Amino acid sequence: MTTTLITGANKGLGKATAQRLIAAGHTVYVGARDEGAGRAAADELGARFVRLDVTDDESVAAALKIIGAQGGLDVLVNNAGIARREGMGEALDGPSVLEVFDTNAVGIIRVTEAALPLLRKSANPVVVNVSSALGSFWATHEPSRPAFAFPSIVYGSSKAAVSMITVQYAKAVPEVKFNAVEPGITATSLGGGEPGSHPGRPARESAEVVARMAMIGADGPTGTFQEDAGELGW
Repeated sequence: MTTTLITGANKGLGKATAQRLIAAGHTVYVGARDEGAGRAAADELGARFVRLDVTDDESVAAALKIIGAQGGLDVLVNNAGIARREGMGEALDGPSVLEVFDTNAVGIIRVTEAALPLLRKSANPVVVNVSSALGSFWATHEPSRPAFAFPSIVYGSSKAAVSMITVQYAKAVPEVKFNAVEPGITATSLGGGEPGSHPGRPARESAEVVARMAMIGADGPTGTFQEDAGELGW
């Protein structure tokens, strides 16, 4: 049995990924800051709930301690992320930028570092970092890509950091497979809107590429950036 932790999994892409992996036979922990929403999502999906705030070291440590005590971990999906609605009345300032980077980039390191002792005990340890084409230097310079025409100063920069975090972990921890994923433009509440307010395709469709990379075998890739059609340029 493969045990998987997904951060930010009480709604949107994280929840859809949890549903897909449960259908594939994984035991899934729904990680969420909000205990009520997290437990409700876990109960609905047939998953386990663990309270986890990726911006809080103590919360992360406590969550991984619980998972370890209950049997260990094989797969980590770093999905939790936030965005600022640039150009929609929200000015950029230091605190708001730090909040995005703390969640989207530093949060991945917090959770990954806490999870590594458990992942190293797995026969097939995998980490999937949910990134974005907005963080791809190639896609943001390629006129045929949506990311080319969509300026995203803070969110895009934070996802570029996710890409480098992925590459460096793949080099530093070769016994664990690390890959980044571009899930596609997805209808979620990213940016603080109502559920589904962000334009895009249904979360269940975008979850397919995340789940695919979470289910790679021992011969699977590491240090890559993946999307629906295959590998994406950094």
